[in-house]
Amino acid sequence: MIAHLKGREQALEPFGWKGRKAEWIALVCLHSGVFTRAQLTGRLGIHRGTARRFVRAMSDRNLAAEETVEGRKVCRVYARSLYRALGAEHIRHRRAASTEVLLRRLLSLDYVIGHTGLPWLPTEDEKVGAFDALGIDRALMPVKVYRGAGGTTRRHFPLKLPIALDSGRALFVYVDPGHETSTALRSWGAAHRGLWRALTQQGRSVEVVAVVRRDRETERARRVMRGWAEATGPVESVDGIREEITRIKRAVRGMDDTLVEELGGLQGCLVRIVELEDRLGSARPRTAIDGFATWRSRRVSGDMY
Repeated sequence: MIAHLKGREQALEPFGWKGRKAEWIALVCLHSGVFTRAQLTGRLGIHRGTARRFVRAMSDRNLAAEETVEGRKVCRVYARSLYRALGAEHIRHRRAASTEVLLRRLLSLDYVIGHTGLPWLPTEDEKVGAFDALGIDRALMPVKVYRGAGGTTRRHFPLKLPIALDSGRALFVYVDPGHETSTALRSWGAAHRGLWRALTQQGRSVEVVAVVRRDRETERARRVMRGWAEATGPVESVDGIREEITRIKRAVRGMDDTLVEELGGLQGCLVRIVELEDRLGSARPRTAIDGFATWRSRRVSGDMY
């Protein structure tokens, strides 16, 4: 059982899928909308011929279509009925997309199927709902505004990248489909900075994983994330707090009567020492994230651009 699916795979039984095949289709629809035969065979442990027949059966039933993207066969699950059964009828995964977006979706899926035990929040509603429940202002969540003839639509977490959340940790996954620079990663980080800060203030560890395809993207992502994890300046100067405590204690011992008088006598000195020690206990470096890692996909790799 994959816990974060919450039993939604059972809604696919009318389509003829049960067990691991139902879980597979649910994972694809909720996390990417697309998959490769290599991902299918790797996850289900089936032969290539079986995978080929599985994809062909979906195509024959007008549930999916296999497309060639830069020489790579990609199966896109587009049937609205499947998404409706899973409670995600309006998710945009079912739509055709650019090569960059398709690669991002494939890489997202690849990471999720390698870590299905994590408490993923697959849909926009689940992500927003989880952070709402924590009392986090929606203004801190990444958002994109779409304007059309039908009006204005606000989409939170518009890249639809994986997020896992539990009582102690929040894990954010960034996917690099093959960009030439780190601009997109930096922009993504800036869009999440307020949310990360709010989660940290609640006592949760915030971690980031960059999913990549090539070595050059690995090193580039590490450099950027390392900067997010390193202290950018103390909340308060720990050394300064310690120096003030030492100075007051020295004054109390009779070495600075003027300072003792300024602080309101012996009682005032003791109160000030307690205040400073409390501040010292909560003082820590200001960082955007608490940890980071990179993960290179082996099933979705190689040069595409």
